[in-house]
Amino acid sequence: MKKLCMSFTCLLLVVLMVSGCSGGSSSNENVKTLTLWYWNRSIDDNLIKSVQKQFPGIRLNAQKIGGDFKSKLKTTLAAGTGGPDIVAFNDWVTELFPSADRFYDLYELGAKDIEQDYLDWKWKLGVTPEGKMIALPMDTGPTALFYRADLFEQAGLPSDPEEVHKLMGTWDDYFAAGKKLQDALGGKVKFTDNIGNIYTQVNAQSDKIYFDKNENFIGENPSSSMKKAWDLAVKASQMGLLANASTFSSEWNAAANNGKIASFVGAVWCKEILMQAAPDTSGKWRVARAPGGDGNNGGSFLAIMKTSKHPQEAFDVIKWLENPENQVTAMKELNLFPSAVKALDSDVMKQKEDFFGGQVTGEIFSESARHVKPAYFGTKYANLNGIVSRELSAVAIQGKNSDQAWEDALSRVKKELLR
Repeated sequence: MKKLCMSFTCLLLVVLMVSGCSGGSSSNENVKTLTLWYWNRSIDDNLIKSVQKQFPGIRLNAQKIGGDFKSKLKTTLAAGTGGPDIVAFNDWVTELFPSADRFYDLYELGAKDIEQDYLDWKWKLGVTPEGKMIALPMDTGPTALFYRADLFEQAGLPSDPEEVHKLMGTWDDYFAAGKKLQDALGGKVKFTDNIGNIYTQVNAQSDKIYFDKNENFIGENPSSSMKKAWDLAVKASQMGLLANASTFSSEWNAAANNGKIASFVGAVWCKEILMQAAPDTSGKWRVARAPGGDGNNGGSFLAIMKTSKHPQEAFDVIKWLENPENQVTAMKELNLFPSAVKALDSDVMKQKEDFFGGQVTGEIFSESARHVKPAYFGTKYANLNGIVSRELSAVAIQGKNSDQAWEDALSRVKKELLR
């Protein structure tokens, strides 16, 4: 009898151990692993760590990709297999439209339910001309005019942001003010940085840049936004308003810090670059709405690759990461300007900034973000932009005839479009 009891006890222990192991295995099987590709400071790392707490059944394998992120992604797409569940895009999202079949349509996963939460123009940037949504909005890059209030005052120009915008509401008005400033300061200061930035910022205010939504090139139309941007950039050069300092180069940094540049139009993320480049000018800069209208430079997205076995779970994760509350957190921690409408009204947008003389620049950029025009960039935007930028540089730096440069740019663009 004693022997029988011992055998029963041993059998019971074995059953309990097997039951325990089986329960653990089942629990592990219920945890779904999602892989995320992102780059440094594109998503707040603390938010990524919080995914496990928010979604207990999901393990997020977040991989911070260094080097040329876009090339790595395109190489993965070309291979036809592999890749992460979730991947970040930068503002080159339209370059991936030809590969739209490699990504889940977020509308089919529930994106329609949150569409109204985001800026309309930003949302549309992630939707293909065929109506497939492949990318969820992350941050944005609304633009404004950065200017030296002290230099404006010395030249007899207004320094209050509202008054500056009233006087310099158009690009022609802005250039006229630049001529006045340079004449008043005896040529010691250039009004703005370079020809390429003028061209970029005018284009950023347009609803079409190089293509319409059918991928037809629009540049040969003399009234196109591309030609308008070209003409204004060339005019700034011909008026002698440019420092010809390449954007964010060491030369640009020095010019900004030494008071050799009085103003420039740039995106909200330029604030941090300016503060690092020109610490000696702290308190002297201000921000106003940009001449010519509001625009956007930069901003990111999140997409879900068709290789994912858990697309719905992946969508739930990216929807949470980019909800208004978490976008406010990203603004506080990483200066990532929101695309969620409610986030634009948060307290973080109402903070005074010492570098900008105590101005609340968040209000300026929030208004800019609300008024950006929906734009279509086209799948070959980067290629064409490089061609045009090189020709503009030849005009400003080498003195090339602007009409010849325009014809050469169009010729090279046509060849690129045949590739």
